[in-house]
Amino acid sequence: MLVLFLPVFLFFLMVGLPVFFGLLFAPGILLWLNGQERDLTLLYRNLYNGMDSFPLMAIPFFMLAGELMNRGGITLRLVEFSQAMMGHFRGGLAHVNILSSMLFAGLSGSAVADTSALGSMLIPAMEKQGYTRRFAAAITAASSVIGPIIPPSGIMIIYAYVMGESVAALFLAGIVPGMLVGVGLMVLVKIMADRYDFPVASRRHSWGERGQASLKAFFPLLTPVIILGGILSGVFTPTEAAAVAVAYALIIGLFVLRTLKFSELGDVLSKAGITSAVVLLLVGAAMSFKTVVSLSHAPEMLADFILTLTENPLLLLFLINLLLFAVGMFLDAGPAIIILGPILGPVFTGLGVDSVHFAIIMCVNLTVGLATPPMGLVLFVAASVSGEKVETISKAILPFLAVEILVIMLITFVPEISMTIPRLTGFAD
Repeated sequence: MLVLFLPVFLFFLMVGLPVFFGLLFAPGILLWLNGQERDLTLLYRNLYNGMDSFPLMAIPFFMLAGELMNRGGITLRLVEFSQAMMGHFRGGLAHVNILSSMLFAGLSGSAVADTSALGSMLIPAMEKQGYTRRFAAAITAASSVIGPIIPPSGIMIIYAYVMGESVAALFLAGIVPGMLVGVGLMVLVKIMADRYDFPVASRRHSWGERGQASLKAFFPLLTPVIILGGILSGVFTPTEAAAVAVAYALIIGLFVLRTLKFSELGDVLSKAGITSAVVLLLVGAAMSFKTVVSLSHAPEMLADFILTLTENPLLLLFLINLLLFAVGMFLDAGPAIIILGPILGPVFTGLGVDSVHFAIIMCVNLTVGLATPPMGLVLFVAASVSGEKVETISKAILPFLAVEILVIMLITFVPEISMTIPRLTGFAD
Protein backbone atom coordinates (compact mmCIF):
# COMPACT_ATOMS: atom_id res chain seq x y z
CA MET A 1 0.00 0.00 0.00
CA LEU A 2 2.90 2.34 0.73
CA VAL A 3 3.87 2.39 -2.94
CA LEU A 4 0.81 4.60 -3.49
CA PHE A 5 2.62 7.51 -1.79
CA LEU A 6 3.76 8.95 -5.12
CA PRO A 7 0.31 9.03 -6.82
CA VAL A 8 -1.17 10.54 -3.66
CA PHE A 9 1.60 13.15 -3.58
CA LEU A 10 1.02 14.03 -7.24
CA PHE A 11 -2.72 14.32 -6.56
CA PHE A 12 -2.01 16.82 -3.76
CA LEU A 13 0.15 18.86 -6.14
CA MET A 14 -2.58 18.88 -8.78
CA VAL A 15 -5.19 20.22 -6.35
CA GLY A 16 -2.85 23.05 -5.39
CA LEU A 17 -1.47 21.88 -2.02
CA PRO A 18 1.98 23.41 -1.35
CA VAL A 19 4.87 21.00 -1.99
CA PHE A 20 5.97 21.10 1.68
CA PHE A 21 2.62 19.84 2.96
CA GLY A 22 2.24 17.34 0.13
CA LEU A 23 5.60 15.78 0.98
CA LEU A 24 4.42 15.20 4.56
CA PHE A 25 0.71 14.46 4.14
CA ALA A 26 0.96 11.89 1.32
CA PRO A 27 3.19 9.40 3.18
CA GLY A 28 1.66 10.36 6.54
CA ILE A 29 -1.87 9.40 5.47
CA LEU A 30 -0.70 6.09 3.99
CA LEU A 31 1.32 5.20 7.08
CA TRP A 32 -1.71 5.95 9.27
CA LEU A 33 -4.03 3.86 7.09
CA ASN A 34 -1.44 1.07 7.15
CA GLY A 35 -1.34 1.10 10.97
CA GLN A 36 2.34 2.09 11.11
CA GLU A 37 2.11 4.67 13.90
CA ARG A 38 5.76 4.20 14.87
CA ASP A 39 6.91 4.98 11.34
CA LEU A 40 4.52 7.95 11.32
CA THR A 41 6.38 9.37 14.32
CA LEU A 42 9.68 8.74 12.54
CA LEU A 43 8.38 10.60 9.47
CA TYR A 44 7.75 13.83 11.32
CA ARG A 45 10.84 13.53 13.51
CA ASN A 46 12.93 13.37 10.35
CA LEU A 47 11.52 16.75 9.34
CA TYR A 48 13.90 18.32 11.86
CA ASN A 49 16.70 15.79 11.43
CA GLY A 50 16.71 16.46 7.69
CA MET A 51 17.52 20.13 8.32
CA ASP A 52 19.92 19.58 11.24
CA SER A 53 23.07 19.34 9.14
CA PHE A 54 26.32 21.30 9.08
CA PRO A 55 26.78 21.00 5.27
CA LEU A 56 23.27 22.40 4.70
CA MET A 57 24.20 25.57 6.59
CA ALA A 58 25.98 26.61 3.41
CA ILE A 59 22.62 27.24 1.74
CA PRO A 60 21.39 30.10 4.00
CA PHE A 61 24.88 31.61 4.03
CA PHE A 62 25.10 31.66 0.22
CA MET A 63 21.59 33.12 0.03
CA LEU A 64 22.54 35.83 2.51
CA ALA A 65 25.71 36.60 0.54
CA GLY A 66 23.69 36.94 -2.66
CA GLU A 67 21.14 39.20 -0.97
CA LEU A 68 23.90 41.41 0.49
CA MET A 69 25.52 41.80 -2.91
CA ASN A 70 22.22 42.53 -4.61
CA ARG A 71 21.23 45.14 -2.02
CA GLY A 72 24.72 46.65 -2.13
CA GLY A 73 24.41 47.52 -5.82
CA ILE A 74 26.84 44.82 -6.91
CA THR A 75 24.31 43.43 -9.38
CA LEU A 76 24.26 46.82 -11.12
CA ARG A 77 28.05 46.74 -11.47
CA LEU A 78 27.87 43.32 -13.08
CA VAL A 79 25.25 44.57 -15.55
CA GLU A 80 27.40 47.62 -16.38
CA PHE A 81 30.41 45.37 -16.91
CA SER A 82 28.38 43.08 -19.19
CA GLN A 83 27.07 46.03 -21.17
CA ALA A 84 30.56 47.43 -21.66
CA MET A 85 31.66 44.08 -23.08
CA MET A 86 28.63 43.07 -25.18
CA GLY A 87 26.22 46.00 -25.41
CA HIS A 88 27.38 46.96 -28.92
CA PHE A 89 26.18 43.70 -30.47
CA ARG A 90 22.81 43.50 -32.18
CA GLY A 91 20.48 42.21 -29.50
CA GLY A 92 22.97 43.66 -27.03
CA LEU A 93 20.71 43.81 -23.97
CA ALA A 94 19.67 40.19 -24.45
CA HIS A 95 23.37 39.23 -24.52
CA VAL A 96 23.95 41.43 -21.46
CA ASN A 97 21.11 39.61 -19.70
CA ILE A 98 22.74 36.22 -20.32
CA LEU A 99 26.28 37.32 -19.43
CA SER A 100 25.02 39.00 -16.25
CA SER A 101 23.35 35.73 -15.26
CA MET A 102 26.61 33.86 -15.79
CA LEU A 103 28.47 36.35 -13.60
CA PHE A 104 25.72 36.51 -10.97
CA ALA A 105 25.79 32.70 -10.80
CA GLY A 106 29.22 32.90 -9.21
CA LEU A 107 27.82 35.04 -6.40
CA SER A 108 24.51 33.53 -5.32
CA GLY A 109 23.90 30.17 -7.01
CA SER A 110 20.16 30.84 -7.02
CA ALA A 111 17.93 30.98 -10.10
CA VAL A 112 15.20 32.80 -8.19
CA ALA A 113 17.60 35.50 -6.93
CA ASP A 114 18.96 35.89 -10.47
CA THR A 115 15.49 36.33 -11.98
CA SER A 116 14.42 38.79 -9.31
CA ALA A 117 17.59 40.90 -9.22
CA LEU A 118 18.40 41.05 -12.93
CA GLY A 119 14.80 41.01 -14.10
CA SER A 120 13.88 44.11 -12.12
CA MET A 121 16.64 46.02 -13.93
CA LEU A 122 16.86 44.48 -17.38
CA ILE A 123 13.23 43.70 -18.27
CA PRO A 124 12.14 47.39 -18.16
CA ALA A 125 15.36 48.40 -19.96
CA MET A 126 14.78 45.84 -22.72
CA GLU A 127 11.15 46.89 -23.10
CA LYS A 128 12.24 50.52 -23.43
CA GLN A 129 14.59 49.52 -26.27
CA GLY A 130 11.80 47.85 -28.23
CA TYR A 131 11.81 44.24 -27.07
CA THR A 132 8.45 42.74 -26.16
CA ARG A 133 7.94 42.32 -22.43
CA ARG A 134 7.32 38.58 -22.81
CA PHE A 135 10.62 38.11 -24.69
CA ALA A 136 12.52 40.07 -22.03
CA ALA A 137 10.91 38.00 -19.26
CA ALA A 138 11.56 34.75 -21.16
CA ILE A 139 15.28 35.39 -21.72
CA THR A 140 15.64 36.44 -18.06
CA ALA A 141 13.98 33.23 -16.86
CA ALA A 142 15.91 31.04 -19.31
CA SER A 143 19.30 32.49 -18.41
CA SER A 144 18.60 32.39 -14.68
CA VAL A 145 18.91 28.59 -14.63
CA ILE A 146 22.65 29.10 -15.10
CA GLY A 147 22.72 30.27 -11.47
CA PRO A 148 22.51 26.83 -9.82
CA ILE A 149 24.84 25.23 -12.41
CA ILE A 150 27.90 27.47 -12.18
CA PRO A 151 29.29 27.24 -8.61
CA PRO A 152 28.44 27.96 -5.90
CA SER A 153 25.21 25.99 -6.20
CA GLY A 154 22.66 25.27 -3.50
CA ILE A 155 21.23 22.38 -5.51
CA MET A 156 24.64 20.70 -5.75
CA ILE A 157 25.15 21.13 -2.00
CA ILE A 158 21.85 19.33 -1.43
CA TYR A 159 22.84 16.52 -3.81
CA ALA A 160 26.23 16.12 -2.14
CA TYR A 161 24.52 16.02 1.28
CA VAL A 162 22.02 13.35 0.24
CA MET A 163 24.35 11.18 -1.85
CA GLY A 164 27.64 11.58 0.02
CA GLU A 165 29.43 13.18 -2.94
CA SER A 166 32.22 15.75 -2.85
CA VAL A 167 30.89 19.30 -3.05
CA ALA A 168 34.14 20.43 -4.65
CA ALA A 169 33.85 17.78 -7.38
CA LEU A 170 30.28 18.82 -8.18
CA PHE A 171 31.18 22.51 -8.20
CA LEU A 172 34.05 21.89 -10.63
CA ALA A 173 31.90 19.65 -12.83
CA GLY A 174 29.29 22.43 -13.16
CA ILE A 175 31.61 25.10 -14.56
CA VAL A 176 31.74 24.03 -18.23
CA PRO A 177 28.05 22.94 -18.48
CA GLY A 178 26.98 26.31 -17.02
CA MET A 179 29.13 28.21 -19.51
CA LEU A 180 27.84 25.99 -22.31
CA VAL A 181 24.24 26.90 -21.46
CA GLY A 182 25.17 30.59 -21.55
CA VAL A 183 27.01 30.33 -24.87
CA GLY A 184 24.14 28.31 -26.39
CA LEU A 185 21.62 30.97 -25.38
CA MET A 186 23.87 33.70 -26.84
CA VAL A 187 24.11 31.84 -30.16
CA LEU A 188 20.31 31.61 -30.30
CA VAL A 189 19.96 35.32 -29.47
CA LYS A 190 22.45 36.13 -32.26
CA ILE A 191 20.36 34.15 -34.76
CA MET A 192 17.14 35.79 -33.58
CA ALA A 193 18.75 39.25 -33.53
CA ASP A 194 19.81 38.97 -37.18
CA ARG A 195 16.40 37.63 -38.20
CA TYR A 196 14.21 40.07 -36.26
CA ASP A 197 16.56 43.07 -36.33
CA PHE A 198 16.98 43.44 -32.56
CA PRO A 199 18.30 46.83 -31.39
CA VAL A 200 21.89 47.57 -30.40
CA ALA A 201 22.03 48.42 -26.69
CA SER A 202 24.89 50.92 -26.79
CA ARG A 203 27.84 52.12 -28.80
CA ARG A 204 31.08 50.13 -28.75
CA HIS A 205 32.93 51.00 -25.56
CA SER A 206 36.61 51.88 -25.74
CA TRP A 207 39.12 49.61 -24.02
CA GLY A 208 39.61 52.33 -21.43
CA GLU A 209 35.89 52.34 -20.61
CA ARG A 210 35.89 48.57 -20.48
CA GLY A 211 38.82 48.74 -18.09
CA GLN A 212 36.91 51.11 -15.82
CA ALA A 213 33.87 48.82 -15.86
CA SER A 214 36.15 45.88 -15.04
CA LEU A 215 37.62 47.74 -12.07
CA LYS A 216 34.13 48.50 -10.74
CA ALA A 217 33.21 44.82 -11.06
CA PHE A 218 36.57 43.56 -9.74
CA PHE A 219 35.57 42.93 -6.12
CA PRO A 220 32.28 41.20 -6.98
CA LEU A 221 34.00 39.02 -9.58
CA LEU A 222 36.59 38.03 -6.98
CA THR A 223 33.89 36.30 -4.90
CA PRO A 224 33.77 32.96 -6.79
CA VAL A 225 37.58 32.93 -6.89
CA ILE A 226 37.68 33.17 -3.09
CA ILE A 227 34.95 30.57 -2.64
CA LEU A 228 36.30 27.98 -5.07
CA GLY A 229 39.94 28.70 -4.25
CA GLY A 230 39.33 28.20 -0.54
CA ILE A 231 37.37 24.95 -1.03
CA LEU A 232 39.78 23.42 -3.56
CA SER A 233 42.87 24.34 -1.55
CA GLY A 234 41.39 22.83 1.59
CA VAL A 235 41.49 26.10 3.51
CA PHE A 236 37.81 25.82 4.40
CA THR A 237 34.80 23.58 3.89
CA PRO A 238 31.89 24.59 1.61
CA THR A 239 29.91 25.74 4.67
CA GLU A 240 32.84 27.80 5.90
CA ALA A 241 33.28 29.14 2.35
CA ALA A 242 29.66 30.32 2.41
CA ALA A 243 30.28 32.12 5.72
CA VAL A 244 33.41 33.70 4.25
CA ALA A 245 31.32 34.86 1.26
CA VAL A 246 28.92 36.60 3.67
CA ALA A 247 31.78 38.31 5.50
CA TYR A 248 33.34 39.35 2.19
CA ALA A 249 30.01 40.74 0.92
CA LEU A 250 29.58 42.74 4.14
CA ILE A 251 33.07 44.21 3.97
CA ILE A 252 32.77 45.09 0.28
CA GLY A 253 29.28 46.57 0.60
CA LEU A 254 29.78 48.49 3.86
CA PHE A 255 33.39 49.63 3.78
CA VAL A 256 34.95 49.27 0.31
CA LEU A 257 32.20 50.26 -2.14
CA ARG A 258 30.02 51.86 0.59
CA THR A 259 26.89 50.97 -1.34
CA LEU A 260 25.29 49.18 1.62
CA LYS A 261 24.03 50.87 4.77
CA PHE A 262 23.83 49.42 8.27
CA SER A 263 20.16 50.39 8.36
CA GLU A 264 19.46 48.01 5.46
CA LEU A 265 20.92 44.94 7.18
CA GLY A 266 17.73 44.11 9.06
CA ASP A 267 15.70 43.88 5.89
CA VAL A 268 18.47 41.90 4.16
CA LEU A 269 18.65 39.37 7.01
CA SER A 270 14.87 39.07 7.10
CA LYS A 271 14.56 38.42 3.35
CA ALA A 272 17.46 35.94 3.30
CA GLY A 273 16.05 34.20 6.38
CA ILE A 274 12.61 33.72 4.84
CA THR A 275 14.06 32.39 1.59
CA SER A 276 16.41 30.05 3.45
CA ALA A 277 13.57 28.81 5.66
CA VAL A 278 11.51 27.85 2.62
CA VAL A 279 14.40 25.87 1.13
CA LEU A 280 15.34 24.14 4.38
CA LEU A 281 11.74 23.22 5.18
CA LEU A 282 11.49 21.63 1.73
CA VAL A 283 14.74 19.75 2.36
CA GLY A 284 13.48 18.53 5.75
CA ALA A 285 10.13 17.44 4.31
CA ALA A 286 11.84 15.72 1.39
CA MET A 287 14.13 13.81 3.77
CA SER A 288 11.03 12.64 5.65
CA PHE A 289 9.47 11.66 2.33
CA LYS A 290 12.66 9.73 1.58
CA THR A 291 12.06 7.68 4.76
CA VAL A 292 8.79 6.33 3.38
CA VAL A 293 10.40 5.76 -0.01
CA SER A 294 12.85 3.38 1.65
CA LEU A 295 10.13 1.69 3.74
CA SER A 296 8.03 1.04 0.63
CA HIS A 297 10.95 -0.60 -1.23
CA ALA A 298 10.10 1.68 -4.17
CA PRO A 299 13.80 2.19 -5.08
CA GLU A 300 14.32 -1.55 -5.57
CA MET A 301 11.07 -1.88 -7.51
CA LEU A 302 11.91 1.06 -9.76
CA ALA A 303 15.46 -0.18 -10.31
CA ASP A 304 14.17 -3.60 -11.34
CA PHE A 305 11.65 -1.97 -13.68
CA ILE A 306 14.30 0.26 -15.26
CA LEU A 307 16.61 -2.68 -15.88
CA THR A 308 13.79 -4.63 -17.55
CA LEU A 309 13.55 -1.90 -20.20
CA THR A 310 17.19 -2.17 -21.27
CA GLU A 311 20.64 -2.62 -19.80
CA ASN A 312 22.23 -0.22 -22.28
CA PRO A 313 23.51 2.69 -20.11
CA LEU A 314 23.23 5.24 -22.95
CA LEU A 315 19.61 4.39 -23.70
CA LEU A 316 18.80 4.39 -19.98
CA LEU A 317 20.39 7.82 -19.59
CA PHE A 318 18.20 9.12 -22.42
CA LEU A 319 15.07 7.68 -20.78
CA ILE A 320 16.05 9.07 -17.36
CA ASN A 321 16.55 12.50 -18.90
CA LEU A 322 12.96 12.34 -20.17
CA LEU A 323 11.79 11.33 -16.69
CA LEU A 324 13.76 14.11 -14.96
CA PHE A 325 12.52 16.67 -17.46
CA ALA A 326 8.93 15.63 -16.76
CA VAL A 327 9.54 15.71 -12.99
CA GLY A 328 11.11 19.16 -13.28
CA MET A 329 7.90 20.49 -14.82
CA PHE A 330 6.05 19.94 -11.55
CA LEU A 331 8.52 19.56 -8.68
CA ASP A 332 11.18 21.94 -7.39
CA ALA A 333 14.78 20.83 -7.94
CA GLY A 334 15.74 20.41 -4.25
CA PRO A 335 12.95 18.00 -3.25
CA ALA A 336 13.27 16.16 -6.58
CA ILE A 337 16.98 15.54 -5.96
CA ILE A 338 16.37 14.26 -2.43
CA ILE A 339 13.55 11.96 -3.54
CA LEU A 340 15.00 10.62 -6.81
CA GLY A 341 18.75 10.79 -6.12
CA PRO A 342 18.86 7.77 -3.78
CA ILE A 343 16.63 5.83 -6.19
CA LEU A 344 18.35 6.57 -9.49
CA GLY A 345 21.96 7.21 -8.45
CA PRO A 346 22.85 3.65 -7.38
CA VAL A 347 21.22 2.19 -10.50
CA PHE A 348 23.44 4.16 -12.86
CA THR A 349 26.65 3.91 -10.86
CA GLY A 350 26.02 0.15 -10.89
CA LEU A 351 25.90 0.34 -14.69
CA GLY A 352 29.28 2.06 -14.79
CA VAL A 353 28.21 5.71 -15.01
CA ASP A 354 30.50 7.95 -12.93
CA SER A 355 28.66 9.19 -9.84
CA VAL A 356 29.77 12.82 -10.38
CA HIS A 357 28.73 12.66 -14.03
CA PHE A 358 25.26 11.39 -13.10
CA ALA A 359 25.00 14.07 -10.40
CA ILE A 360 25.59 16.81 -12.98
CA ILE A 361 23.10 15.27 -15.42
CA MET A 362 20.47 15.24 -12.69
CA CYS A 363 21.25 18.70 -11.29
CA VAL A 364 21.33 20.43 -14.71
CA ASN A 365 18.16 18.68 -15.89
CA LEU A 366 16.17 19.55 -12.76
CA THR A 367 17.58 23.09 -12.79
CA VAL A 368 16.27 23.62 -16.31
CA GLY A 369 12.96 22.39 -14.91
CA LEU A 370 12.81 25.61 -12.87
CA ALA A 371 12.09 27.43 -16.13
CA THR A 372 9.85 24.76 -17.63
CA PRO A 373 6.06 25.15 -17.91
CA PRO A 374 3.67 24.64 -16.26
CA MET A 375 5.09 24.83 -12.70
CA GLY A 376 8.61 26.24 -13.20
CA LEU A 377 9.33 28.49 -10.22
CA VAL A 378 11.34 31.12 -12.10
CA LEU A 379 8.48 31.51 -14.59
CA PHE A 380 6.29 32.75 -11.76
CA VAL A 381 9.08 35.02 -10.46
CA ALA A 382 9.60 36.43 -13.98
CA ALA A 383 5.85 36.99 -14.28
CA SER A 384 5.81 38.82 -10.96
CA VAL A 385 8.77 41.03 -11.91
CA SER A 386 7.57 41.78 -15.46
CA GLY A 387 3.80 41.90 -14.93
CA GLU A 388 3.43 39.51 -17.86
CA LYS A 389 1.26 36.38 -17.70
CA VAL A 390 2.98 33.05 -17.04
CA GLU A 391 1.25 31.59 -20.11
CA THR A 392 2.76 34.13 -22.51
CA ILE A 393 6.24 33.80 -20.95
CA SER A 394 5.93 30.00 -21.26
CA LYS A 395 5.37 30.28 -25.02
CA ALA A 396 8.22 32.76 -25.52
CA ILE A 397 10.71 30.63 -23.55
CA LEU A 398 10.31 27.48 -25.68
CA PRO A 399 13.21 28.20 -28.12
CA PHE A 400 15.55 28.84 -25.18
CA LEU A 401 14.42 25.63 -23.49
CA ALA A 402 15.25 23.76 -26.70
CA VAL A 403 18.84 25.02 -26.48
CA GLU A 404 19.08 23.99 -22.82
CA ILE A 405 17.72 20.51 -23.60
CA LEU A 406 20.39 20.19 -26.32
CA VAL A 407 23.06 21.09 -23.75
CA ILE A 408 21.66 18.47 -21.36
CA MET A 409 22.00 15.83 -24.09
CA LEU A 410 25.58 16.91 -24.79
CA ILE A 411 26.43 16.71 -21.08
CA THR A 412 24.80 13.27 -20.90
CA PHE A 413 26.51 11.63 -23.85
CA VAL A 414 29.86 13.49 -23.77
CA PRO A 415 31.04 13.01 -20.16
CA GLU A 416 34.26 14.91 -20.80
CA ILE A 417 32.29 18.18 -20.87
CA SER A 418 31.63 17.99 -17.15
CA MET A 419 34.31 15.55 -15.98
CA THR A 420 37.50 17.05 -17.43
CA ILE A 421 38.05 19.77 -14.80
CA PRO A 422 37.30 17.51 -11.78
CA ARG A 423 39.69 14.87 -13.15
CA LEU A 424 42.45 17.34 -13.88
CA THR A 425 42.25 18.69 -10.35
CA GLY A 426 42.07 15.25 -8.72
CA PHE A 427 38.47 15.48 -7.47
CA ALA A 428 37.11 12.67 -9.64
CA ASP A 429 38.33 9.31 -10.94
